[in-house]
This record gives sequence, structure tokens and C-alpha cells, in this order.
Amino acid sequence: MAEFSPMMQHYLDTKEQYKDCILFYRLGDFYEMFFDDAQTASRELEITLTGRDCGQEERAPMCGVPYHAANIYIAKLIEKGYKVAICEQLEDPKATKGIVKRDVIRVVTPGTLVEDNLLEEKKNNYIMSIYKQGIFFGIAVCDISTGDFLSSQIKETNNFAKLLDEIARYYPAEIVVNEMMYSSSEEIGKIKERIDCYISNVEDTKFKFDIEKLKERYKITDDKGEEIKELTDKEFALAASNRIT
Repeated sequence: MAEFSPMMQHYLDTKEQYKDCILFYRLGDFYEMFFDDAQTASRELEITLTGRDCGQEERAPMCGVPYHAANIYIAKLIEKGYKVAICEQLEDPKATKGIVKRDVIRVVTPGTLVEDNLLEEKKNNYIMSIYKQGIFFGIAVCDISTGDFLSSQIKETNNFAKLLDEIARYYPAEIVVNEMMYSSSEEIGKIKERIDCYISNVEDTKFKFDIEKLKERYKITDDKGEEIKELTDKEFALAASNRIT
């Protein structure tokens, strides 16, 4: 097989790092998508599927959207349950010889929307983190657009039922969970029955009991607004909190 063109090779290298996303790859005044991403976006966004020379015998499937209208199309994909990685030009093409330097500047998911025109007025857009250890749960919710951040843990009886109540209370747009939680297929299934949201798993190393990290970033208070200084018994809440922060 003939080698891919330099631009397409960079696209493929970038896509390899964001396999679970639709990659918006900036080329001039457009964000372009290629191969499987192009076919998916063309179908979901109802835009024309074309092709582009890529160094192979066959042209690469391609579709694109104007960069100034990208938020509209990103919102549609997010609403349909996709993640979008935005790969931006980091140099002025007119002042650059050869391949323009590009890199992913943002990954957009349902719980990380911050643009006012993409959010419903007077409604929080929560991302929730759930850490499961045995029969216990740590939970954290954050509205990135407002900065609201709350965390708790469930270490009592009837724990999963209480977790479902917390999920229903905040109705998150996105949930990230640790590996034990994600492998609990029956519990994940019941969550999906309760609410329609994007759920993804993250390796356990991302859930750390890091008290100092939280203290550096936040003033930690209880539901009455009084500062909490002792956190060693809140290990599950800490784990869930550190995944979001």
C-alpha cells in the first residue's frame, strides 16, 4: 500500500489518541472528519460525504463543517451520545511552510459543555463521578459552567438504592465511573434505566485519595457551610472528587 500523505498521517496519529471521539480536524475555515468519523458525522449531522486524496489509491471519505458554526454541530453530536475532540491549528498557515502544527485543545462531552448557547437556561449541567469499592460508593458532581461542586459517600445499608436516588437528584448529563463500577453490569443497566446519559469508565489510577489536591483548590465545607478539616474518613468521596478535579 502506498504511504499516507503527511497531513493524513498526522490526522491518523491524532485519531489514534482519541479513538472514542469524533475528531474535528481544522483545515483552513473548516473542521474536517475522515474515514469512519466522516461516515458517522455525515449520517448523524445530515451533511454531504465527499472524499479527499490521502496518498492511497482510494480517496479518504470526508465531510466537514464551517469552523464558525462548529458549536451547532458539536451540540448535535453530543446530544446523540458522541464525544468530540477538537484539533486546532496552532500556527498561522500563511506564515508556515509545510505541515501546520495542530493539536487537540479540547474534548467535549455531555458533562463538559460550558457555552451558554449549548446549555439550557436555569438548569445545571452536571458531570458525576462514581467510585465503587465493594458495596460502598463515593460520588461527586460538578457543574463546570457554574463551578458548583458537591461530594458525598454512601457507607450504610441499601447502598445502591441510595446511589440511584442521588443520580436522580442531580440528573447528570454524564457519568464517569471506576473499573469496579463499570464491570457491575447489572447496576450500570439499572442506572441507564433511570436516566439517559453518557457513561464511561476510567482506570482506577485516576481515582486517588488525594486530600491535599482538593485542599489546594477548594474550601471544603459541609452542607451547612462550615469548613471540614478532617477528611481521613471520607476516602470514597475523596476518590470520586479527585476524578473530576
